[in-house]
Amino acid sequence: MQNPLDYPVPVFVVLLAVFWVSARIGARFRKKRSPTVEKDSQDDFTFALGSTLTLLALVIGFTFSMAVGRYDQRKNYEEQEANAIGTEYVRADLLPVADAAKVRALLRSYLEARILQYEARSQQELRQINDRTARLQADLWSAVAAPGIAQPTPVAAIVLSGMNDVLNSQGYTQAAWWNRIPTEAWLLLITISTFCNLLLGYTLHGRSWFVLLVLPIVLSVSLVLIADIDSPRGGAIRVKPQNLEALAESLGSP
Repeated sequence: MQNPLDYPVPVFVVLLAVFWVSARIGARFRKKRSPTVEKDSQDDFTFALGSTLTLLALVIGFTFSMAVGRYDQRKNYEEQEANAIGTEYVRADLLPVADAAKVRALLRSYLEARILQYEARSQQELRQINDRTARLQADLWSAVAAPGIAQPTPVAAIVLSGMNDVLNSQGYTQAAWWNRIPTEAWLLLITISTFCNLLLGYTLHGRSWFVLLVLPIVLSVSLVLIADIDSPRGGAIRVKPQNLEALAESLGSP
């Protein structure tokens, strides 16, 4: 199932509309109050707005930190995966000549599939790449397991251990891509943002409409930026497989 936060432009439009409507509703509420009540409660609402904005700033800061942490984790696992594949490619020299050539060819195909997995955007393309990756993983393990069983030596164990790292690194990468900011955190963030705009509209009634639009725009841009960083596949800020591509270039053609 697609995550709606993977589409920054529609998310920005929806958030901006929600926050702008909230500010307008706040302005309408204040318009309906009597001048006496409005004067007495002005300081209270100003204090509430300041407190809510402070809380919102803290929540945005924590959420942004969560998104950046997950982005860095995806980058680190991409680097580790490239290192694991490169190391196993070198260790293939420890196998018999025929088995070594087979393992190297499979590793090059596997490396190509991993690069395509980072660049895939559509779900159909991603499913095809995942199926290919699963088949290549099974072939890779069989390619090193067969000579390892035939000659169970410490050298074969090193090759098997390296292939185990290759396969595990893909699992770690996938787990990092699934590790997103919880839905509950997003609901809290959007709820507090909505109340801030509601209080802003109530407090700044009678000012320019542009003033009421500043906070909705700023909040919408901030939340979309967080969503973009948190999204591994959607948006503009994505982890590029630069280490995998550099490895593929260094290995060259078969």
